[in-house]
Amino acid sequence: MLCKSDSRVLTLKNMKNQLPIFTVTEISRYVKSLLQSDPRLRDLWISGEISNFKHHRSGHMYFTVKDSSSALRCVFFRRDNMNCLFEPQDGMEVILQGNLSVYEPAGQYQLYVQEMQPAGMGSLYIAFEQLKQKLEAEGLFKAEYKKKIPKVPRKIGLVTSPSGAALQDIITTIKKRFPHVQLLVVESLVQGPGAAADIVRAIDILNGKEDIDLIILTRGGGSLEDLWPFNDEKVARTIFKSAQPIISAVGHETDFTIADFTADLRAHTPTEAAAAAVPVYHELVAEVVQLKSRSGLALKNRVLQEKQRLDHIVSERFFRRPLERIKNTKSDLVEMETRLKREMIRLLQLKGIRLTALIDKLESYSPLKVMSRGYTFCRDQEGNIIRSVKDIVVGQLLQLSLQDGRVDCRAEKIEEDCSVDNR
Repeated sequence: MLCKSDSRVLTLKNMKNQLPIFTVTEISRYVKSLLQSDPRLRDLWISGEISNFKHHRSGHMYFTVKDSSSALRCVFFRRDNMNCLFEPQDGMEVILQGNLSVYEPAGQYQLYVQEMQPAGMGSLYIAFEQLKQKLEAEGLFKAEYKKKIPKVPRKIGLVTSPSGAALQDIITTIKKRFPHVQLLVVESLVQGPGAAADIVRAIDILNGKEDIDLIILTRGGGSLEDLWPFNDEKVARTIFKSAQPIISAVGHETDFTIADFTADLRAHTPTEAAAAAVPVYHELVAEVVQLKSRSGLALKNRVLQEKQRLDHIVSERFFRRPLERIKNTKSDLVEMETRLKREMIRLLQLKGIRLTALIDKLESYSPLKVMSRGYTFCRDQEGNIIRSVKDIVVGQLLQLSLQDGRVDCRAEKIEEDCSVDNR
């Protein structure tokens, strides 16, 4: 008789004989094939809010897109996100295009994004604002880094399209204002793919020339897409690092580009850029004439002041009677010499008196002075002074020093004076 558990085992065996059993991998692949075979899931457009965004060091982007009720895992591979003009962020509302599939190792279905657009705001505008904030935080727009525009440049480099109206406007304006300046045009694309790299190349060419004093980067007006090469990060950093100052004149007065913020001076139009680059020749000549007149007048006034000063000096008594002044000065000199000699004699006498007193004091302490009165002192054979009879033994050789010589002798007898306290 089978128990309940044996009955369950028998049922499972029967089921195994009747139905196939799948592995986890097999079922994941089966679900993946179902999703990929559905044409509605191969080209999806999905809107939602980004969360848990992570831009991996490999270049891939991983995030979740969600609405009020659900969430969907997404991956945006590097080969696809390289064309995304803005940096996705948590909380950003976006529209995604891609296909739905299964990530087999985790058994999760997710959206493989091929394109991303911001919802309600153009991607170009977002990219512009993001790059502007980034470069501004780095200090590329600070006034302290702006190079001074030369007042009278000798040679100006132009980076622009050779066929654009901007080039003709600048040439015409400069010829009217200051025809003596030299112009070097480096042709560049200013619109479309490859324009940003071409602008960088043109600026680098002019930076390699030592005789260029100023660079003007310009083009006419256009849409945001047309002006987009001037919002490129490489163009902005090339402008910032330029050895020569750069004037940016891109688009119309209402158009602003990253190049305008980074340049040393922003002009509203190409014509305004030319006016900022060179002075008006006849105004410059008039200024030179005025400076010449002012410098001549200043020199004349200085000569007059110095002449008045000279007349005042010559009118003094010294210049009227120079011999009398020299005689008085000589008399003062003789008197000062006499006083100096007198003071020196007085000081020498004082020093002599002090020296005599010191000599007398030194002689009073001299042992020779004491010995002249009949005193002597005793030493042993090693030259040590003997101060007590206790330091002598009978038969010891001694040296007696007198005023006029030394005597060697031997101790025959020792008598100690008990009245002397030798403590």
